[in-house]
Amino acid sequence: MAQVVATRSIQSAFACPSTGSGQDLFDKLKPSSFASKLFFNLQKKRSGDVVYGRRFQISAKRSAQAQVVPVSPVDVSKVEEGIGKLNELQQLGDTSVALWSKPTVSRKTKIVCTIGPSTNTKEMIWKLAESGMNVARMNMSHGDHASHKKVIDLVKEYNEQNKDNVIAIMLDTKARFSLLFIAPHHIIFDFTGQIGPEVRSGDLPQPINLEPGQEFTFTIQRGVGTADCVSVNYDDFVNDIAVGDMLLVDGGMMSFLVRSKTKDSVKCEVIDGGELKSRRHLNVRGKSATLPSITEKDWEDIKFGVDNQVDFYAVSFVKSEEVVHELKSYLKSCNADIHVIVKIESADSIPNLHSIITASDGAMVARGDLGAELPIEEVPLLQEEIIRICRSMGKAVIVATNMLESMIVHPTPTRAEVSDIAIAVREGADAVMLSGETAHGKFPLKAAKVMHTVALRTEATIPGGTMPANLGQAFKNHMSEMFAYHATMMSNTLGTSIVVFTRSGFMAILLSHYRPTGTIFAFTNDKRIQQRLALYQGVCPIHLEFSDDAEETFGKALSLLRDQGMVKEGEEVALVQSGRQPIWRFQSTHNIQVRKVL
Repeated sequence: MAQVVATRSIQSAFACPSTGSGQDLFDKLKPSSFASKLFFNLQKKRSGDVVYGRRFQISAKRSAQAQVVPVSPVDVSKVEEGIGKLNELQQLGDTSVALWSKPTVSRKTKIVCTIGPSTNTKEMIWKLAESGMNVARMNMSHGDHASHKKVIDLVKEYNEQNKDNVIAIMLDTKARFSLLFIAPHHIIFDFTGQIGPEVRSGDLPQPINLEPGQEFTFTIQRGVGTADCVSVNYDDFVNDIAVGDMLLVDGGMMSFLVRSKTKDSVKCEVIDGGELKSRRHLNVRGKSATLPSITEKDWEDIKFGVDNQVDFYAVSFVKSEEVVHELKSYLKSCNADIHVIVKIESADSIPNLHSIITASDGAMVARGDLGAELPIEEVPLLQEEIIRICRSMGKAVIVATNMLESMIVHPTPTRAEVSDIAIAVREGADAVMLSGETAHGKFPLKAAKVMHTVALRTEATIPGGTMPANLGQAFKNHMSEMFAYHATMMSNTLGTSIVVFTRSGFMAILLSHYRPTGTIFAFTNDKRIQQRLALYQGVCPIHLEFSDDAEETFGKALSLLRDQGMVKEGEEVALVQSGRQPIWRFQSTHNIQVRKVL
C-alpha cells in the first residue's frame, strides 16, 4: 500500500470575516508571496467562508511526530495532484518570484532615492523610476551646479516621456556647506545648518584606520589631512566645543573624547575606532552648533533652485520658524512657487516642533542626526510624534536615514530594516527615503525594489479610513477641510477611487492626508503642480489641459483613466470639484459627484 509521510502541518486562521471573496484578495495581492498563495489555496477549499482583505492572523504548529497517512490505490491520483501543488508552492517560495515581481496594485507611500555615482546616468534613472522611485534626491556636497543640472535635465527628460509618472528632485546642500552637531520625481533642495552650514571633516588622501586610545586632532586650518590630523570646514568649531565633549563621526559610527584644545585645534582620544574617510559628518552629542541662518553659498543654491524651477527646498537643523519665514519671504520676492520642507534633526527643534511645522509645508524625520543629538531610544518616539503632527496639520512627512543601510554592500536587507520600513508606512509617512543605498551602494535597484515591495505589502494590511482624531487643525475654519473629510468618507463607503481637479494642488493634498482607501487621481493643468503632488501619499498626479466645458474635461479624464487601465469600464468613481481656485465657476462652490466610467 502506498504511504505518504507528512512531517509538518500548517494551520491558518483568519481573524475577521468580511465581504469579498478569497479570489478578490488574491487578485489584489498577486503576484503573491509563498504565504499568500498557500493561504488562498487552503481557504478556497472551505466553501462559504470569506477572507478579510486587511487583517488576518496566521498560526503554525509542528506535529509532535511524523504522521503516516495510508492511501488506497483509488487515491493515488489525488496524491499526485497534491504533490504537484506542493511543488508549485515550493517554487513560489523562491524569493526571485515572491520578492521582486511587480505587483499589479498601486503603492501609495512614495519613495525618495538619492542620486549619486551608482545612479547618475540616464539608464539608471530610468531603471530607478521603473523600480519605484518617485523623488530623485541629489547631495550637493558632491559635484557642482553643472553636474546637478545634468541630473535635473535627465529627470525632466524622463518626465516628458512618462507624463503620467513624474519624478521629483531633491537637492541636498548640507554636506558641502553646512555644519552638523550631534547631540535625497519632485525637485527639492535640501539645506542644512539652521538653513546653512554643517560640520564636516576635510578631504583625506586615503581613509585612516583609528584604534581606541589613539590620539587624533581636528583643526580649522584648511587643507590638513594626515594620519593624525584632519581639517574641519567650520571656523567656530573650536569655540563651540568644550573639553569633555563627545565628538561623533557620522552619527556615532566613530566617537572621540575631547581632551584639550588650542586656538585652532581640538585634540581628542579615540573611543570607538574605525575607518575615517573624507567629508564625514561631525557632531557633538547633546549640542547644536551656533550657525548663521542662511549663508551666501546657500543663497547661491537657492537661486539655482529657483532658476531650475524646483518644487521643494528641504531646510536642515531648523531651530525656529523664523528661518522658514525668511526663506519663504525670499521665494515670494522671486515669484517662485516653491514649498519648504523642514528637516527635524536638532535637539533645539523639539521644543518648537509645532511652530516650525506650522510655518513649513512639510517635515523630514532625519533620524541619523536626531539620534546623535538625543538619546537613540527617543528617536522612534519622536518619529511617531512628528508624523502625527504633520498628519494633523495636513503637511507632508518623509522618514529618512538608514532605512536599508545594509544594502549599500549586501544584496538583501536585514529583517530589522524591513520592519523599519513597515513601521514608517503604518505610522502614516507620505514617503520613505534611501540615501547611500542608491547614491553609492552596490545594489541601488534592489534597494528601491525592496522598499517598494515592503511598502506595498504593508499598505495591504492597513485598515482603510483610519486618520488622526485631530486631522485638519491647520484648516479647521476652511470649508475645504470639511469637504475633503466628506469626500473621503463617501469614497470609503462606496469603495471608489477619487478623481479631483485642481489648479493649486490644495484639495488633492487635503484628500491625501485623510488617507482614503482608493487612489486619488489628481488632474491638473499645471505641470509644476503635477510634480509637487508626486510627493504625497496616495496621489496619482496627471497632467490634463482643462477645457472651458466642465463635462468635456470630466469625460476626457475618465477616458484617460480607462484607456490606461487605471479604472475599469462600469466602475464608479467619486468626482470632486473644490478648492480656493474654482474651476468652471465664478464662485468657490464645492461639489461631489459619483460617476460611472463609460
